Amino acid sequence: MSTSTVSSDVRAFTAEATEWLSSVAAPRTSTTWGEGSDSVAVFENWTPEEERRHTDVVRDYERRKFDAGWGPLDWPAEYGGRDLPLSHVLAFRRAEDRFDVPRRTEMFSVTQQLVAPTIEKWGTPEQRATYVRAMLRTDLMACQLFSETEAGSDLAAVRTRAVRDGDGWVLNGHKVWTSGATVSDIGVAVCRTDSSVPKHKGLTVFLVPMDAEGVSVRPIRQMTGGSSFNEVYLENVRLTDAHRLGPEGQGWQVALTVLAAERLDGGNLGLANADRAVELARNLGRPLTEIELDQVADLVVHSHVQRVTAMRVAGVVVSGRDPGPEASVGKLLATTTMSRTSAAVRRMLGSDLVSDTGEWGTFAWTEHVLGAPGYRIAGGTDEIQHNIIAERVLGLPREPRP
Repeated sequence: MSTSTVSSDVRAFTAEATEWLSSVAAPRTSTTWGEGSDSVAVFENWTPEEERRHTDVVRDYERRKFDAGWGPLDWPAEYGGRDLPLSHVLAFRRAEDRFDVPRRTEMFSVTQQLVAPTIEKWGTPEQRATYVRAMLRTDLMACQLFSETEAGSDLAAVRTRAVRDGDGWVLNGHKVWTSGATVSDIGVAVCRTDSSVPKHKGLTVFLVPMDAEGVSVRPIRQMTGGSSFNEVYLENVRLTDAHRLGPEGQGWQVALTVLAAERLDGGNLGLANADRAVELARNLGRPLTEIELDQVADLVVHSHVQRVTAMRVAGVVVSGRDPGPEASVGKLLATTTMSRTSAAVRRMLGSDLVSDTGEWGTFAWTEHVLGAPGYRIAGGTDEIQHNIIAERVLGLPREPRP
C-alpha cells in the first residue's frame, strides 16, 4: 500500500472517529489563562472514595467506547478490536484529545496496555477468555504487585513467597508503592517460588483477586498530602493453580513483558505540565529575568526533544521492532522534563509557590513540585534506565555484583 493510500485511510478513519466522539462529548475548548481548573497534580490528592468515583466515570466512557468499536483498535476481533495498525490508534488518540472526555488515570493504562497484553501472551486459554476482554473493556481493573521495600529497584530480589499447597498455592509477603490498589479487581504479583536457584529463575507470577481473604491494602500518605500509592499485605492468601500466570519459575520473563510495556507508556509524561509552565511564563505579569528566560527556553527545547523521541518510539513499534533503548531514553527525558518544569516554576513564582493566596495558577504548582520526584522511581528508576542504555546501547560491562 502506498504512503498516499495509507494517509487517505487514516484521514477517513479520523473523520469517522471525530464524528463518534462528537456524539458522546463536547469539543475541548481552548481555555483562557486564569479560567477553569489550575491543577497540575502529578499524583492526584484524592481520598479512596474520590478515586473510586472518578474511576467509575472513566470506566463508563471506556465501556461506551469499547461497545461502539473504538476501544482496543489494534487488537483482534475476538477481544473487541479491529486489527488496525498503530497509526490508527495514534490517530484516534489525537482526535480524542480534542474532546472533553474523562481523564484517564494511571490505572487504565496499567490495565489495558500492560496487564491485558501480558495475560494474552502468557495466559492459558481460560485466563485469556476470563481476563483479557474484560480488562480491555475495563470491566476488570488491575494493579501491579511488584515492588518491595527490601528489594529496592531489583525486581528479581523480591521476597514475597508462594508455596505449593496441594493443587494450589499460599502467598505471604508485602508489596509497596502500588497505584490503584483500592480500585483494582486483580493484582499481578511477582513471587519467589524457589530459593535454591539463581534469583531470576526462582520467580513465578500470580493473578491475585484483590478481595481474596488475606489481602489487605493500606494507603501511603505522600508529601503532596494525597495517598496515590498503597502497601499491600498478603497473609496466607490461598490461590488455585489457575491463578498462576505463565510457567512456574518463569516469572522474570512474564514480569519483563509488563515492564517493557510500562516503559513504552512513559514517553509523554510531564509534557502537559511543561506546556503549562511556558504559559505561566507568558502570563507572569512581569518581564522574565535572564535566568528565567534561559530556564524556560531550555524547557521548551527539552520538551521538543522528548516529543521527537516519543515519535521515534512509536515508529519503532509500528515497524514491528522492540524499542528497548529508545523507551528508556524516553523515560529519562520525561523525568528530566518534570524536574526542569519544577525548577522553572520555583524560580518564576518564588514565595507565591508556598503561600496559598488564592491566586490562580500559583500555589497549585506545589502538587507538581512535590509529586514529580516520584517518577524518578515509578516505571523503572532512572538508574535502571541508565543501566539499560549503558549495557544494551553502549556495550559497557555490567555493574559488578557486591
